[in-house]
Amino acid sequence: MAKGEGGEQYSNTSLLNKPVSLDGIKLARKHDNQNKLSICNKLCYAVGGAPYQITGCALGFFLQIYLLDVAQLDPFYASIILFVGRAWDAVTDPTVGFLVSRSPWTRFGRMLPWILLSTPLAVLSYFLIWYVPPFEDGKVIWYLLFYCMFQTLQTCFHVPYSALTMFISSEQKERDSATAYRMTVEVLGTVVGTAIQGQIVGMANAPCVPGPGDIVAGLSNGTVGLNETEPVISLEHTKTAYMISSGVICIIYVLCAIVLFFGVREKKESCRPRSEPMAFFEGIKLVMGHGPYAKLVMVFLFTSLAFMLLEGNFALFCSYTLGFRNDFQNILLVIMLSATLAIPFWQWFLTRFGKKTAVYTGTLSVVPFMILVVCLKSNLIVTYIVSFAAGVGVAAAFLLPWSMLPDVVDDFQVQNPDSTGHEALFYSFYVFFTKFASGVSLGISTLSLDFAGYISRGCTQPQAVDLTLKLLVSAAPVGLIIIGLVILYSYPIDEERRQGNRKLLQEQRENEADSETDSTELAIMI
Repeated sequence: MAKGEGGEQYSNTSLLNKPVSLDGIKLARKHDNQNKLSICNKLCYAVGGAPYQITGCALGFFLQIYLLDVAQLDPFYASIILFVGRAWDAVTDPTVGFLVSRSPWTRFGRMLPWILLSTPLAVLSYFLIWYVPPFEDGKVIWYLLFYCMFQTLQTCFHVPYSALTMFISSEQKERDSATAYRMTVEVLGTVVGTAIQGQIVGMANAPCVPGPGDIVAGLSNGTVGLNETEPVISLEHTKTAYMISSGVICIIYVLCAIVLFFGVREKKESCRPRSEPMAFFEGIKLVMGHGPYAKLVMVFLFTSLAFMLLEGNFALFCSYTLGFRNDFQNILLVIMLSATLAIPFWQWFLTRFGKKTAVYTGTLSVVPFMILVVCLKSNLIVTYIVSFAAGVGVAAAFLLPWSMLPDVVDDFQVQNPDSTGHEALFYSFYVFFTKFASGVSLGISTLSLDFAGYISRGCTQPQAVDLTLKLLVSAAPVGLIIIGLVILYSYPIDEERRQGNRKLLQEQRENEADSETDSTELAIMI
């Protein structure tokens, strides 16, 4: 009733003062034009997402095998580095979110300065992750220090960049379109990361080290010593290859940050004053107290865990269980290329059938291929086919979480119109829960390989290691996906509610614009 009365009052005011009404129409049109993003703006914004995915893909697919087989750390210490690094990364997300929320507005905006200033140190620390220091005793500290440092600095880039989605336009349609551009470039970034890291490192794969069982088998078959006639690629060549690939990725990181900074204009928030920043636990209570957000976080906590387990162990699985030691980088490349090609399809699908349906369809589509790759006998052609098909589901996992998060923020703003300026909190806590869980999963998976008897650079692995890898890339991810989709059933924001929120927020902005216009006219009259 109050809403109807407000609308009637607004209509009567417009009728009594026609010039104001015309000015209001002009202001509305100007507002709509300002909120529209050009293709160039969307592309420049999208390019900013590439560094996170390029470095994340390289670390996700290759860091575990690098620590075990190149740096030659004990699996127990490797698991500590992976767990502590991810857990530290998770803790820094809400911290940076709070700092970003408290940052003053500059002529470049609030988000963009963070992105520019964090880039040089992030690039340096990333490069040093892939350098093997010339000492043994402090290796664990070295990798732990620079891994945590890079994760912190990358968070200073990615949290503001993620929250920037809410400040490039106030229109849902424009934000969704920009998000689709972003996801396409980000998946393309995973292709670039996989290609650079995989192909350069793949050309310098050091030969495996035969174990006692391999030597016995070689003697019985008369094949021992055959490798002596092959070109010698030492471990030093592999170390150099990792440094070259990391150097190329660092250059791309810097170029993308420059394009983002100069190609995107951050729009200032509305004239409403922002709410006061709050403490850490108050922030958790605020965001997790919003039901749709809590359910969305839980859904993608489990589904992202599934894909992170697959990502973190797939290189080892291809190398040892499937026996494709020299082809795993090409298999990863096929998955990412397929995912890139599928992004436009999923963007069309979610606009046609809704985001919730798209999550079910996209996530479930990858399950059969997770099962097939384990159950079928080792065959390279079949593996390529299965990998290409699985990439279609991976695309949905990339696109849909970030496409749904702005809807939850909009829903919160509709229900809490007086609580503003908390966008960075929603994004930072969203990443926090996902990264913390991924740290746990990576630490546990690497520790499981240690218990199973993993042999660094071994030509073959014990049967227990093969079984563990199958569980980590198939059974465990499938179970996590099912749990996530069960939770998704109760997620309340459907297309009808999403469109309703869009209309309500548009009315709020129009009322604010009208109030600002009335105040200006009153000041002129006085």
